[in-house]
Amino acid sequence: LKFGVLKVECKNLSLINKFNFRHSRHFRHSRHFLREWVKKENIMGLIQIENMEFYSFHGHFKEERIVGNKFLVDLTIETDMKAPAASDNLKDAVNYQRVYDIVKSQMEMKSHLLEHIAGRILDAIYTEMKGIEKVTIKVSKLNPPMGGKIGSVSVVMSK
Repeated sequence: LKFGVLKVECKNLSLINKFNFRHSRHFRHSRHFLREWVKKENIMGLIQIENMEFYSFHGHFKEERIVGNKFLVDLTIETDMKAPAASDNLKDAVNYQRVYDIVKSQMEMKSHLLEHIAGRILDAIYTEMKGIEKVTIKVSKLNPPMGGKIGSVSVVMSK
C-alpha cells in the first residue's frame, strides 16, 4: 500500500503503530484503514491430495471399459486458510476427506476420455465444496494400451 511517499507492508497490527502518518485529509483514516485491511487479509494456501489410486473402467476402447486399469489422481486446491489456521476447526476448512469421496465417486463412473473424468471431478468439487479459489487436477492412466511400454499418460486441468 502506498501513502504518499511512505510504502507500508504489514503482516500484523503491531507494525501499524510504529508508523506516524500525516494528518492531512488524505491520510486521516490511514491507521484505521490498515487495521481493517490486516484483519481482512487472506492467508492463501494449498491442499495437495496426491497419488489417489483407483481401479476403474475408463478408456476409448471397449476392452478398457470391460477389463479396467489403474489410475492415479492428484489434486491441488487453493483456498483461504485464515479461518482454519486460527480456529483449528474442521468446519472452517476445506474437508479433504469429502474431496476424496467426491473424486472416488466420479472415478466409479465410466468415461471414454481422461479429459472428461478430470472435468467431471472439477465440476463436482466446485458444486459440493465452498471456499475454493482454484483446483488443479492430474488424472493418470497407468500402463495405457498404446502399443509400447509406457508408464502412464496424464491429463492436467485447472479451474
